[in-house]
Amino acid sequence: MKRILLSRLNELFTALTGKEKLYIPAQDGSGNASFTLWREGLTLSNAGNTNRSAKDLFFPQVENLVGFQVSGKEIRMIETRDPAEPFVLFGVRACDGRSFELLDRVFLADAKDTYYETRRQSATVVTLACSRPEATCFCGNFGIDPAEPGGDVSCWVEGEFLYWQANTEKGEALTQGLPLEDCESEKVDAAKAAIRSVTEKLPMNHLDLSGFDRENMLKIFHSDKWAGLSESCLSCGTCTFVCPTCQCYDIQEFNDGQTVRRFRCWDSCMYKDFTQMSAGQPRPTQKERFRQRFMHKLVYFPDNNDGLFGCVGCGRCLKRCPIHMNIVKVAKVLKEETV
Repeated sequence: MKRILLSRLNELFTALTGKEKLYIPAQDGSGNASFTLWREGLTLSNAGNTNRSAKDLFFPQVENLVGFQVSGKEIRMIETRDPAEPFVLFGVRACDGRSFELLDRVFLADAKDTYYETRRQSATVVTLACSRPEATCFCGNFGIDPAEPGGDVSCWVEGEFLYWQANTEKGEALTQGLPLEDCESEKVDAAKAAIRSVTEKLPMNHLDLSGFDRENMLKIFHSDKWAGLSESCLSCGTCTFVCPTCQCYDIQEFNDGQTVRRFRCWDSCMYKDFTQMSAGQPRPTQKERFRQRFMHKLVYFPDNNDGLFGCVGCGRCLKRCPIHMNIVKVAKVLKEETV
């Protein structure tokens, strides 16, 4: 275990940038926290979580895949992929840390998404325990411990110190040469106990998710409660864009007359044309699209991924939904179908 005074964080960040690029949660112009490339004078946000997740660093909202240059009958492929540079992702909360595991199961399965893989391999993840969990947090429902955030390095803020613990070879390599001093772990143990005590009292952290499985899949799918739950949904897609585990995307091409640029961009299962095909739309109603999103999070994904739910309880959808719909409310209503 190592530590550094919070008043010396700028010194720590300077040392880290001497090794690799550094991204930290920092306040933006609108008052929200977002992961930002560190520069002198930028300070670490004390917000419970960022407005959008760290997913952006591995799976950008818009990403060039390849380009084509057309000259007569000749077509030449242009490599548009940005060269990978090692970087440090500092201040990742436990919920976002778990989301990387979910994304890995999608993008690093057969066949691997090499764009995502390159970014993941280039990153060293430094997590930060939640010393002040928010009322909208419910990560405990999914077996996530905000006091043990994991990552290549785990950090805790206690008193006037930031405590640092390397967990992997990457973490050990990053730790070498940093302005940290050795220390005992008693203060961190006390901080963990305090975090767990607060987490236990959170209003949405005691959700019963038993029964959301293959045995009850058809009962949940055909429930008449979907109509009422989805009635006020605006299909705006905000929940999917702030979600750290949503991974759906579309591939488009832009032709300027000489060069064709193929890129991918985030998409949302809540959009009317998400599954539109030449043969028609398999989910033509708002209810069906709404149902698909929550069935995927609560039933389909865990059924195909060793019981791992497609939600990490970060609470971003609760904060951002204009009609205050959220997965906790949906799960509580549908729980009746599993008994």
